[in-house]
Amino acid sequence: MTTEDQPPAPARRRGYGVKLVRGPFVRLAPHPKACSEPEEFVSLASELRAEGVRLAADLFSGAGGLSLGLDAAGYKVVLAVDHDEEAVETHRHHHPGLSVNWDLGDPDRVRQVGELMKAAGVELLAGGPPCQPFSKAGRSKIRHRVRHGLRDPYDERRDLWRSFLEIARTARPQAVLMENVPDMALDKEMFILRTMVHELESIGYSVEERSVETFRYGVPQFRQRLILVALRDGIQFTWPREQPERVTVWNAIGDLPPVEGGWRPEGGAEGWSDYEGPVSEFQRRMRQAVSASDKHKVFDHITRPVREDDARAFEAMDHSTRYSDLPDDMKRYRDDIFDDKYKRLDENNLSRTITAHIAKDGYWYIHPRQNRTLTVREAARLQTFPDWFRFAGPPSAAFRQIGNAVPPLLGEHLAGAVRASLDNPRPVSATTQDVAAILARWFDSAAVRGLPWLRAETRWQVIQTEMLLDRAPADVVRFIWPLLARWRQPQDTVLAESELVEISKWASRPQRAGTILELAGRLADNPELLNDDDQLRQVAGLTESVADLAVLVVPAHGDEDSEEPVLVTKGVLRVAARFSGDPVNRRNRLTDGRLEIARMIGADSDARRAHLGLVELANTLCRPVEPECNACPLQKLCLESRADPLRLF
Repeated sequence: MTTEDQPPAPARRRGYGVKLVRGPFVRLAPHPKACSEPEEFVSLASELRAEGVRLAADLFSGAGGLSLGLDAAGYKVVLAVDHDEEAVETHRHHHPGLSVNWDLGDPDRVRQVGELMKAAGVELLAGGPPCQPFSKAGRSKIRHRVRHGLRDPYDERRDLWRSFLEIARTARPQAVLMENVPDMALDKEMFILRTMVHELESIGYSVEERSVETFRYGVPQFRQRLILVALRDGIQFTWPREQPERVTVWNAIGDLPPVEGGWRPEGGAEGWSDYEGPVSEFQRRMRQAVSASDKHKVFDHITRPVREDDARAFEAMDHSTRYSDLPDDMKRYRDDIFDDKYKRLDENNLSRTITAHIAKDGYWYIHPRQNRTLTVREAARLQTFPDWFRFAGPPSAAFRQIGNAVPPLLGEHLAGAVRASLDNPRPVSATTQDVAAILARWFDSAAVRGLPWLRAETRWQVIQTEMLLDRAPADVVRFIWPLLARWRQPQDTVLAESELVEISKWASRPQRAGTILELAGRLADNPELLNDDDQLRQVAGLTESVADLAVLVVPAHGDEDSEEPVLVTKGVLRVAARFSGDPVNRRNRLTDGRLEIARMIGADSDARRAHLGLVELANTLCRPVEPECNACPLQKLCLESRADPLRLF
């Protein structure tokens, strides 16, 4: 390690301004077995494999939080790619092999990384590809290629998640482990996740995905992540066991010595704070592998200076105080916009999520006892980086690397579960494509027609019937559906006003006729709205759930390759919960529930009909009480039925 220390800038007072403190600037020497050329990397990989070492690659690696977890689980990360020079320097210092600053949006680099992994015999591909939003037209092109088994042309600049998939396709490692924010999966169509699962299954992987709360694996913060694990050759992945106890903020950082905001130790990057020793089990873990000479030292225990007015505000706060609760003379920002601008952490609870925003200011992370923001080392602790781990660059770069990282402890649990699943292989019972195909075939051939408008020809048929007959008795549905099906477009219903009023009385729902007629008039005046998915959901008088059902049943302009929404209804969630054995209908419906539904419908040409099959099942066979499991097309795969064999008779 070398240092490039800069003296503090002279203090300049401007109102409540504070002294600008730069540095220390940490420089990290490469690992003794770091490689500078691809050929050298392949040679090192060959040596390690001969010694029985399992090899891994970490793409979009950042500083290497996930890499550190993989190492702890018995994998040696020998290839890392990121597009942040300081993060790459950090990774290169702590890991052997090839750590490079490459742009994985470049198809040539994508091809090169895939071929290098293949040549090196890398067994596990890990990473967290960013998932940028992109246009509906772009999604439509991808959907068409997916459903028709077409490959992407190499000459187009690709989205980074697609680069990650292409590398997996080229290298074919034993395992793929992807981490990302849950937002990647929770758009209405869940397009990216469903596409990734489909493409991985298409090349021979079994895939599991789950939204994980990291505190359940010993990470002392609220942090929800989407995890996807794919194992080659149809091997079942078993999720790691959750930890019984939470690690609190004080469990994590309570042993670190008090420091003032802006304080810097003598010696620059090689300076330290005096350290007495760990108290909690978590702290002892963070001190493992610290050298004997550094036993009473803690590095990077530095943070920003504190303005005088901020110090007064911090003094007035406890963990429950919101920014808007502060006296007006302590506020520098509008409290109607920045209601949570300042947040003192609760020492007896989890930290709020550590993000890259901490590199810009630390107001969301005020120390639970001291009137300052977190130090670099405290932030690293909350992300489960051990105390011997250093970060290249100035403090702002260290904060950024920490906030962008995958908590190493989460990576260790996941990679350990991957290794255990590969060492004790069990075949997966069914892939997403298998389940979707079963549901689609059943929907196409089922004699049961609980919701006949699931086979409607126009969106208006779906909308008016769902509005009138939702949860109606089966005999009422059978009688009235043929009458409503005659009115294919809104203007047809408008012209049959008196007849609709009479039919609504037969359905014992006379109050709904006026609502339907008002909506029919609105759409008759603007018929183009029916073929625009997004605008249809905004039409006054039409609930989003009914609009979504219409979009699902009848593709816009008859395009079967168009996207369909993932419906999260109470009935469909019930089917998903029974099928998976996971109570997704009672907890985290918009995360775990959506993921489970997506796992049943897939993304190929069966997806739309499979989804409609789920809706049909929920309304006919898979009832809340006395479900007809013996008639269910999924009975042999359903965990609830397998757990209770009597349901089958």
